[in-house]
Amino acid sequence: MRLSQMLFVTLRDDPADAEIPSHKLLLRAGYIRRIGSGIYAYLPLMWRVLQKVSQIVREEMNATGAQECLLPQLQPADLWRESGRWDTYTKAEGIMFALIDRREQELALGPTHEEVITTIARDMIRSYRQLPLHLYQIQTKFRDEIRPRFGLMRGREFIMKDGYSFNADEESLKKTYQDMYQAYSNMLRRSGLAFRAVEADSGAIGGSGSTEFMVLAEAGEDEVLYTEDGQYAANVEKAVSLPADAEPSSFTTYEKRETPGTETIEKLCDFLKCSPTQVVKNVLYEAVYDNGMTVLVLVSIRGDQEVNEIKLQNELTKLASQYGAKTILKLAVPDADAQKKWTAKSLPLGYIAPDIADDYIQRQQGENQFHPKFLRLVDKTAVDLKNFVTGANESGYHVVGANWEEQFSLPKLTVDIRKARPGDRAMHNPEQTLKSARGIEVGHIFQLGTKYSQAMGATYTNEQGEEKPLIMGCYGVGVSRLAQAAVEQSYDKDGIIWPVAIAPYHAIVTIPNINDAQQVEIAEKLYTELNQAGIETLLDDRNERAGVKFKDADLIGIPYRIVTGRAIANGKIEVVERQSRNTQEIPITEVVSTLKGWISQATGNGE
Repeated sequence: MRLSQMLFVTLRDDPADAEIPSHKLLLRAGYIRRIGSGIYAYLPLMWRVLQKVSQIVREEMNATGAQECLLPQLQPADLWRESGRWDTYTKAEGIMFALIDRREQELALGPTHEEVITTIARDMIRSYRQLPLHLYQIQTKFRDEIRPRFGLMRGREFIMKDGYSFNADEESLKKTYQDMYQAYSNMLRRSGLAFRAVEADSGAIGGSGSTEFMVLAEAGEDEVLYTEDGQYAANVEKAVSLPADAEPSSFTTYEKRETPGTETIEKLCDFLKCSPTQVVKNVLYEAVYDNGMTVLVLVSIRGDQEVNEIKLQNELTKLASQYGAKTILKLAVPDADAQKKWTAKSLPLGYIAPDIADDYIQRQQGENQFHPKFLRLVDKTAVDLKNFVTGANESGYHVVGANWEEQFSLPKLTVDIRKARPGDRAMHNPEQTLKSARGIEVGHIFQLGTKYSQAMGATYTNEQGEEKPLIMGCYGVGVSRLAQAAVEQSYDKDGIIWPVAIAPYHAIVTIPNINDAQQVEIAEKLYTELNQAGIETLLDDRNERAGVKFKDADLIGIPYRIVTGRAIANGKIEVVERQSRNTQEIPITEVVSTLKGWISQATGNGE
């Protein structure tokens, strides 16, 4: 492709609405164009990158025996109601675009396709002889992000590969899951990216086993905790660790003490001259379930620890059935306005004890019910504390020297909901400590089990003639997100540095002086020969200054720049490698073979 004939416009300054380097560079280099909030056009250069990524994904999926298909973007709401996810996606997470058509039918634009694929399986899979089966697609998805940001990282429309497997038993599912783990690792390696596979939370999709594939980058939205021995890595939402040992309490007798102005753990410990590991703090949450029931949750946790709200939400979701519900729509620390709806009297905030009385909750009438009792949970870190400090249910007062089953009943539900942190000891080896890195999630694989097949009646007949629910897996790769993550991982002050495997073109032939007939002639010849040899090549034949052309070549990040400059007098041309900035003069007759060797080596296709 000749740049003079291409839709090619670069910007010298960073766009005002771009926050992270990759977003700025893709806009400046003319790869994408913003059409609306979280909505981008993929321009010709970007589309080539996306096609390269898609092809790598397709090849790795096909190699596992998965079959490509294309599912509808428009999905009937009834399917989502069957699975029980309609309220979760339209109200709780609120990320699904829902609409009503002219026939008054409710529809949605697909953020994901578990319901559609399970419907197909229900209709078409009858026998164990058809299993295992794995279908995937590469397609546009839609999510109504409340704050679209970072360009393609968190857009409202994006390209994704999503795949779904159907298995007869857990053993078969685990094999498919392991195949996908390997396939995803291959995809990212082939794309030239540094990544880490980490344990993850399954979120609204559900299921048990779950692994995220993180491209390591400073601007990543996710925090990854890992050990240097390579034995453990997890998203901070899922990570577990050993907390620091609690210090022995300095209080030997139980008493109530006046502690004015100590509504935070730090102030309390300064006032009492004690360690936060000797404190039981009691954190109040408000959980709203999908049937309108609101439950007030009191979490008792050691004073030096923080509540991991993802883990807390998972624990509360397990309890949904006892409140006549299926899932949680909202979980938050109630602010003053929220408290007015249910408090019978003013709460002693900052001084709450584990036994705060249920009569703080006033009984409600009508549709929005508030459960009349606190749900009391205790984190494992607080269970074994002796002679601890905690609130006294009276503003300005705490108690010291308290013990479970003496002054306070130990809550019946013991949970592990603390937030793991860098520096914590690892569970698998306490000599290893957790380190922190930032990552961009580009892939996620789930062992779904029977969540959707049971809800939607998707069954098969086993060898004994028994009807069993299909066992499912789900596997997603953000194709457009991966492309931007590659930029976030590899750029410099002058622009993008594409990995060779997914660069829009392998090489760019730059003519410094378009009025020099010899420069033009050699450039044209090389341009033709390189393309004929399978080396995807751009020709910068614009009537621009050499400096402008060099800047643009750096900005768009083409791996190899071939310059038909002064060296042609000696039968050579200058080749600049974008990543290393190494410059070599190579005989014109050897350019094609040299580049072919470099590209094969860079993409792992060499011998």
